[in-house]
Amino acid sequence: MSGPAVVRPDAGSAPGQVPPARGGHLHREMLTFAAIGVGGAAVDMAALALAMEGAGANFYVGRLVSYFCAATFTWYMNRVFTFRSRGKPGAVWQWLSFLAANGVGGAVNYGTSSAVVAGGPFLLPAALSPLLPLLPYAAVAAGSLAGMTFNFVASKWLVFRHR
Repeated sequence: MSGPAVVRPDAGSAPGQVPPARGGHLHREMLTFAAIGVGGAAVDMAALALAMEGAGANFYVGRLVSYFCAATFTWYMNRVFTFRSRGKPGAVWQWLSFLAANGVGGAVNYGTSSAVVAGGPFLLPAALSPLLPLLPYAAVAAGSLAGMTFNFVASKWLVFRHR
């Protein structure tokens, strides 16, 4: 004899199959946004290296230049891949909207990276002092992570929303 029927959340799935994820579209967008963010961090680091090593800029000026380059890269990639099904106004208007909407995340990014560079030499153990030249790039990574969540929400709901 069997007990009362129980409605399972995975009802309709074949035995042994994983049921479809709830919010799968949102998860895809988040993962794509994060992957593009990693590419953006690489662009950020490369542009920072060019600004500092090639043009002789200090870290803070170099970060302004590198952030602008990375933000432009991530806007384009998110326009093409992450939010591709969304309404697409003119590219210049959308790019400016992206920069404005992600301004708070950009400020968090810049502030975090500046704090890491300013405090890093004092907090880095002496044994790791040979890694000090890599501190600006670790700062970019920390800043990117700090600003990413805000930027996803701003991009999804302000820049790339359905029209």
